[in-house]
Amino acid sequence: MGALAESYKDTLLEPQHIPLDYGSVHTLPDSHVWLDESNESPSGVHSTGPPLIDLADPDAERLIIQACETWGVFQLIGHGIPTKLMEAVQSEAEKLFDLPVDQKMKALRSPGGSQSGYGLPPISPFFEKLMWHEGYHIMGSPIDHAKLLWPNDYQGFCDTMVHYRSQLKALTEQLICIILKSLNINPEEVAWLKESQGLSIGLQLNCYPACPDPTRAMGIAPHTDTSLITILQQSKVSGLQVFKDGAGWVLVQPVLGAITVNLGDFFHILSNGVFTTVRHRVVATQVRRLSFAYFYAPPGDFIVSPVLSKDFGEVPRYQTLSVKEFVGIKGKHFEKALSVIQN
Repeated sequence: MGALAESYKDTLLEPQHIPLDYGSVHTLPDSHVWLDESNESPSGVHSTGPPLIDLADPDAERLIIQACETWGVFQLIGHGIPTKLMEAVQSEAEKLFDLPVDQKMKALRSPGGSQSGYGLPPISPFFEKLMWHEGYHIMGSPIDHAKLLWPNDYQGFCDTMVHYRSQLKALTEQLICIILKSLNINPEEVAWLKESQGLSIGLQLNCYPACPDPTRAMGIAPHTDTSLITILQQSKVSGLQVFKDGAGWVLVQPVLGAITVNLGDFFHILSNGVFTTVRHRVVATQVRRLSFAYFYAPPGDFIVSPVLSKDFGEVPRYQTLSVKEFVGIKGKHFEKALSVIQN
């Protein structure tokens, strides 16, 4: 998701696309039933999951690049995000999603308005069926929408989210530098990385309510992220699946204290297709689960051009274009966007 929300924010919330009052729903509505006609229902193959890497390992950089090439996703420990902070984010998110529906609706995202606030997944307009999900997106300061939810008690939520984003930003940029170096791009020469100007950064709090019929529902439909990197904190209950050639849908089993890192479309283009932009989805489960996704994308005017070399190919597989141009193409063509810009 990530920067993609900007490209179709005018269509995000039609009246029928407002989250259900999940607490009052005891059977799966037809609007949320996903059929197996296109092999997209949550009956995926479970096999060995993506690699677990310790950032403190002297060999971590090589292992990260290897994971970028083979999986496009890996789990990371030794990342430096304090456990207490991760627990605080979980607690604040639970407090948010425990609010009565009428209260959450006060922070509803409005079509054409701010990307921040409560609502359904930004990718919802691309699918006929609705996903078993409610979310809360934070772009910029969290204060305005938090005041709508907790008029007299919003500071704890805001402080936690701001601190969490700060920690995730530092970690994300550390990982970006490692990957850029492998592409023979000097991070010191990337102005937006040094100056943090114009970045598209968002924090998405996801709630997948307990589902009465999880085998016929979908938490988040298959997609790739319109980002450089996405960092995900999972709950103890598994639900994230990634698509691996030759294996099908593979479960990303949560590891205590680990975060999940996946590459988005922009690193796929920059690497001339050598690094994988991982297709992923989230299945519905019989118990409620939360996750928190941090999206990091370059400024809209940044030119994304495939790196050409012996290692990454000497013929460009993709057109050179700006981030904004690709976001527009993704907003129109969704999962076919990369095919559209292929040479």
